[in-house]
Amino acid sequence: MGITRAGDEVEVRMTAAGTDWQSWQESWDRQQEWYMPDREERFRVMLDMVEAVVGPEPRVLDLACGTGSITDRLFRRFPRATSTGVDLDPALLAIARGTFEGDERVTFVTADLKDAAWAAELPHPTYDAVLTATALHWLHSEPLATLYGQIGGLVRDGGVFMNADHMIDTDTPRINAAERARRHAAMDRARAEGAADWADWWALAAKDPVLAAPTAERFAIYGEHADGDMPSVHWHARTLREAGFAEARAVWASPSDSLVLAVK
Repeated sequence: MGITRAGDEVEVRMTAAGTDWQSWQESWDRQQEWYMPDREERFRVMLDMVEAVVGPEPRVLDLACGTGSITDRLFRRFPRATSTGVDLDPALLAIARGTFEGDERVTFVTADLKDAAWAAELPHPTYDAVLTATALHWLHSEPLATLYGQIGGLVRDGGVFMNADHMIDTDTPRINAAERARRHAAMDRARAEGAADWADWWALAAKDPVLAAPTAERFAIYGEHADGDMPSVHWHARTLREAGFAEARAVWASPSDSLVLAVK
């Protein structure tokens, strides 16, 4: 299956080989880039810091992995790395499992991060690095703090946790408003040129013979979108230190997002 958006219509090109998981993977990347044009930069810095702190052969937990975006870039950068991807979304996990089918370096686990026992499903007790991007803003502050406490027990001594996500500083409302207006103007221009948004992408997934059922299931689980708090980078750093990490601070930031690194 190839996926494009031309004008106001999403076009689907079927192939005789069946579901083209790589095309789904790439279409997810393009859809996410509509919201975050600097998405690859945050991944680059994340992996730079993995290498700097724990080396080029890490055992990684790809937390709320989605389609496996972090794992994909991890293996391209560090071929001897291993990864455990954990998520609850059945549609995105189907794409991840299809994309990495036969790759013994990766294992995918279905688990709800709001379930107190979710970590019991993991194949390893600890990891060199726990990585996540643009996912945990689905959680409100209290369950996110609880999750950070659990992550503190999953990162080995000397290991790292990194979260790249929307982190809003409520002390800077004028800066926030100016950044948001500029970002949305750029998104509107890209949309006019044919970029697919979240709704377009999921509408296409709902029509796919393989993804239709898991897509319906994921909307039953999550609803339409996040309603989390998106606290500031300072909250994340403080909460991670309270969870047992020795150090925590931002190592990258855009006008809207930040990448927080915590060292155990």
